[in-house]
Amino acid sequence: MPWNFETVALWSVIATAIGALIYAALLARQILRREVGGGRAYTVWEGIREGANAYLKRQFKSILLVIAILAFALYFSSVIVGGPPAISIGRACAFLMGVAFSGLVGYLGMNMAVRGNIRVVEASRKSFQDALKISYRTGTITGMLTDGLGLLGGTMIFMIYFKDAPEVLLGFGFGGTLIALFMRVGGGIYTKAADVGADLVGKVERGIPEDDPRNAAVVADLVGDNVGDCAGMASDIFESYEVTIVSAMILGLALQPFDIKWVVFPLLVRAIGVMSTIIGTYSVSLWPQRLVKGDAFKAMDLSYDLSSAISIASFFVLAHYYVHDLRVFAATAVGVFLAIGFNKITDHFTNPSKKPVDELARATRTGPATEILGGLSLGFEVTVLNLLIICMTIIASTLFFTGSSAVFTMYGVALSGIGMLTHTGNNVSMDAFGPIVDNANGISEMAGLEPGARKILADLDASGNTTKAVTKAIAIASAVIAAVSLFGAFAETTGLEKIGLNIADPVVFVGLLIGGGLPFIFSSISLRAVSRAAGRIIEEVRMQFRTPGVMEGSRPPDYARVVTICTVAAQKELVGLVLLAILTPLAVGFILNQAALGAFLAGIIVAGQILAVFMATSGGAWDNAKKKIEDGYYGGKGSEEHKASVVCDTVGDPLKDTSGPALNPMIKVINLVSLIFAPLIIKFADHPLISSVVGIFLALVIGLVVWQGKREGAFSTLEVRA
Repeated sequence: MPWNFETVALWSVIATAIGALIYAALLARQILRREVGGGRAYTVWEGIREGANAYLKRQFKSILLVIAILAFALYFSSVIVGGPPAISIGRACAFLMGVAFSGLVGYLGMNMAVRGNIRVVEASRKSFQDALKISYRTGTITGMLTDGLGLLGGTMIFMIYFKDAPEVLLGFGFGGTLIALFMRVGGGIYTKAADVGADLVGKVERGIPEDDPRNAAVVADLVGDNVGDCAGMASDIFESYEVTIVSAMILGLALQPFDIKWVVFPLLVRAIGVMSTIIGTYSVSLWPQRLVKGDAFKAMDLSYDLSSAISIASFFVLAHYYVHDLRVFAATAVGVFLAIGFNKITDHFTNPSKKPVDELARATRTGPATEILGGLSLGFEVTVLNLLIICMTIIASTLFFTGSSAVFTMYGVALSGIGMLTHTGNNVSMDAFGPIVDNANGISEMAGLEPGARKILADLDASGNTTKAVTKAIAIASAVIAAVSLFGAFAETTGLEKIGLNIADPVVFVGLLIGGGLPFIFSSISLRAVSRAAGRIIEEVRMQFRTPGVMEGSRPPDYARVVTICTVAAQKELVGLVLLAILTPLAVGFILNQAALGAFLAGIIVAGQILAVFMATSGGAWDNAKKKIEDGYYGGKGSEEHKASVVCDTVGDPLKDTSGPALNPMIKVINLVSLIFAPLIIKFADHPLISSVVGIFLALVIGLVVWQGKREGAFSTLEVRA
């Protein structure tokens, strides 16, 4: 590649990605220098650290075989359809790189969150501002790892393979997405089994505080916050960041006549986003108290708006002076406004200080049923609002490129995804902030910290629930935008943009129906998994409460046993759900045809997005309604209203932290599997006997997975191993 503007720009993007990683290292060094403290808080923290690391190590070991098989499958599927050896090997290697990068983001981010939470506990004894600074900057480390590794991987692949990059980029995106699905499903089952078990026995049956040290499940609950909300969400948003880059670059390379600027522009946009994110995240703890008034989310929201203003202005300059086409500026700016819109809407419907959550808390005066109905209604409403915003974003991106080719139009949609995740560093920082302050609050309660510190941590924890809800909404929207972009690439690969997608064709319509139903059966299995595991935890906690001395506080419960039960339960359920996501599109493609597979993808995008937003919003609102009551409103802790809110929260927790978030990577895994194996499906379409045999075999495996997921009493004879 000659030394011109594009070459310099690409190396600048690489330098920016490395700069994000250096910034993460500097923040880590800054955090690790802070005081840890000691006593009971340190003892509790050690249990959390050991449990979280043990879980992730066991999870990585359990998925190594699946990763190795898929790497070979990617290589041979390319060879069978006549792919050049360099591309076939590159795709498999890129897949492994995506796996490694996504795993690193989850593992390192979780470890820093665990190391940060004990330091937040100590900082809360000094001031709100100090505790906010440490908690948010600890989360920012994960955000910068996401930005740096995602940008580095995609840019390196393009610089090495240039016009042949699309095939290799698909492997990179698939690797990151697969690990996100593993992290999301396994971590979600773990964290909600522990949370539901701890809350129902501790709060409802025994009437003790949330993180009471007498409850055997509290350490597992705190561990779960890290492996689910921190490691799982970090990998989830990383793969969204990764896949939106991949889809924009693939479509940019497909534009005719070819011009490298269509590929370089989205990379430069992301590099600008990294720099504006560094400015925004660093400013969170610098806003004056008179402006934020002790509201941590307000400080983060202002910083997000600051990053957005810097980015949008920079996009205009880049589009005007480099691309010479302001349509690309408009498409990326719309994506940024989409993210801001999700921030505002989700904050309104999940913030404890806003009317919707207050109404839910008030509804507990007539029992859990009325609050559940209110939460369901709220979730349905927000789902439609979010869907309309996504529709307007796609339509706006399409209108900007009116008169252009279908590929150019899809490129515009991909750019809106690039814009929406421009501030991934901010998003991940906000999300990681949630489990960090949640853990800190739990540690403070178990250690019996002074009331002033407890109040600071409780306020931060309430803000953390809102930030987690906001980032879940953004992750869901990014999944839709990325999936729509990948769908465009799928249509081009299979020739659907030429023959059209005829929904009136019964076979095609069947594909649409199957796609619409898959998110529901996936969620059904994951919720059953949480229910089974939570039932086992409830039995264990009840048994330990009956042990002499535990309820009196003279003898500590066996925290490690509950951690082990959660770990075994999560791993037991993990692989089946991932197989469901990987094998279903292949079965549809082989048994039906590529047109039916295209309709299947459309169905899963629509149904998956609607279901994910509904579950995330309702669950977040129920959680914060409970926290509002625990702050002394509508009866306060120990009241009948509080017990009703705990029941609603335990219903909502698996929705917002397990099934809902797991749909994000599931949607993208299915789209990437369809896109990667589409040439193989088309090749065997001329051999209906082979296609039918392969498809039926895959359908039988899927049926076995679903049957296994519906089993009852799976934990009645569960063998628990340390």
